[in-house]
Amino acid sequence: MIPGEVPRYLVRRLDVSRLDVNGELSAAQLSTLKMLLDDGVRVGEITRNLGVRVPSAMEQIIKLERAGLVRREADPDDSRAVRVVLTAQGRDTVESANQRRNAVMAGILEHLTDDDRRALAAALPVIEKINTTLQD
Repeated sequence: MIPGEVPRYLVRRLDVSRLDVNGELSAAQLSTLKMLLDDGVRVGEITRNLGVRVPSAMEQIIKLERAGLVRREADPDDSRAVRVVLTAQGRDTVESANQRRNAVMAGILEHLTDDDRRALAAALPVIEKINTTLQD
C-alpha cells in the first residue's frame, strides 16, 4: 500500500458518516448519491440497496432533488418506471465527499506502523472476499 493511497474497498468498509464529519449530507444521502454514479437507478433498487421502504427512499430522493443533486426521469427501458440520476452538482458533491473521506483515511493510515499497514493490506483481499460472499 503506497502512503497516501487509500484503497476504495477499505474505505467502503468503514462508517462513512464518521469519516465525512464536515459534509452536509447524511450517510444515507451520500450512499444514495453514490449508487447513482453510473447511469442512475430505479427507486426500487434504491430501496433495496438502502434497506428501506419506498416512502423513506422517496423522502431522501426529494431532499436530494430539492438540493439540485439528483433528478427523476423516465426509465428508457420501461416508460412506467422512474430512474433517479445524478446532476453535475451531484457528481461534484460525491467527488468532494470522496476527497474528504480519503484525506481522513490517509491521515489515519499515516499513524499506523509499517507492520500495521502490511497487516491491513494483507487482510483487505479476505475482507473483500467475505463482502462479495455476503452480497451474493
